[in-house]
Amino acid sequence: MCAKVGVDPLASNKGFWAELLGIGDFYYELGVQIVEICLATRPHNGGLINLQELCNLLRQKRKHDREAVSEDDCLRAISKLKVMGSGFEVITAGKKKLVRSVPTELKKDHNEILELAQAQGFVTVNEVEQRLSWTHGRAIDALDTLLEEGLAMIDDGHRDGKRRYWFPCVSSVSSVGADS
Repeated sequence: MCAKVGVDPLASNKGFWAELLGIGDFYYELGVQIVEICLATRPHNGGLINLQELCNLLRQKRKHDREAVSEDDCLRAISKLKVMGSGFEVITAGKKKLVRSVPTELKKDHNEILELAQAQGFVTVNEVEQRLSWTHGRAIDALDTLLEEGLAMIDDGHRDGKRRYWFPCVSSVSSVGADS
């Protein structure tokens, strides 16, 4: 809607957009900051960030503000961003909530791989085949899709010679700071 009329919703009058989206200034500002963080971390995580990590980065960004930000506040702000059709949504992969900031649709196979990767931050083709009882072709197809979407990174340098598919969005390694 916004692109068709040439309006930048994040740079426009706060009152108008806050009224249109049905949110107050607090959630409007959170939404803008969430978008900024997601854009800043996208080169590292492919547009899929752990909700807890996003909340922590948001708290760092807002450390001078008096109002504390809870996970529920983040969820509310993200739910309001969906109105703009921007691809922002919260998905669940195993025990983790992930914020998707790209218009990519993850299928059940992709979610199962993300859930499997939570243990170590990575998976191998062999591990996917064995743990999920998949054929080689199915495992490769799902992993290739995650690579193409920028959600996984390849590591071919391990001493055992097995290719590892790393998922920054579920690993415990902290992502790039978002103080832009």
